Amino acid sequence: MRYFVVFLFVLVCSSTFAQNDTIAKTLKGTVIQNDTRLPMGGVHVINATKVTGTITTPSGLFEIVAQVNDTLLFSFLGFETIKVKVTNDWVKENPTKIYLSEKSYVLDEVTVYKYNLTGFIQVDTKLIPVASDSYRYNITGLQAGYEVGDKSPGAVSKVLGSIFNPADFLYNVFGKRPKEMKKLKEMKKDDTVRNLLSTKFDRETLATLLEISKDDIPLILENCNYSEYFIKTANDLQIMDAINACYEEYKVLKKR
Repeated sequence: MRYFVVFLFVLVCSSTFAQNDTIAKTLKGTVIQNDTRLPMGGVHVINATKVTGTITTPSGLFEIVAQVNDTLLFSFLGFETIKVKVTNDWVKENPTKIYLSEKSYVLDEVTVYKYNLTGFIQVDTKLIPVASDSYRYNITGLQAGYEVGDKSPGAVSKVLGSIFNPADFLYNVFGKRPKEMKKLKEMKKDDTVRNLLSTKFDRETLATLLEISKDDIPLILENCNYSEYFIKTANDLQIMDAINACYEEYKVLKKR
């Protein structure tokens, strides 16, 4: 009987500890610049698991709701974005310190082309090459259009072929990622997340939030018929909105 009581006590304690791990708590901490050891204000702190975020105070302090195994992103312009996994130690020894380091940039060789400009806008705009336009085709019943590279009949056929090919467009792009795509709605709700994505062009933060590979993002957009120019130049917020618009159209077509 005594051994049974001890076993029951251990079982109850283990269950209690396991439940504590799944309870979300408010974590506190300070973000510090690695070189100067000074606190950093205005740093974006994003819970990538729950898609919520906050910004550090001028004293570098932050508070964010998280639980064990959540992934937190710390991002500031000109500094390396770091990912931190929430551990039991952090939850128990709250608060903690996070150190950010400045990015090191390696500049590629740049070729400067000479243009014989005249000083007249009407003339000079014809001399300087301009990137080709992209066009979008709207289809009745869908919420947005499809962007393609030109006006040729082949471009329109490509759009229609993608939309009405369930194997290539519907299933492969979104059907295999139901969990990740559901997070798009949460990402649209949090202004801190949206403001951070509007400053990003590297796709790393967006990929982490969607729990997909960074290399998957251009593939998704290509299947949604977005132009190469848009894929390369849009910021992460625009990319997120593009994926979301395409996903909403997928759901419309799926219902039909």
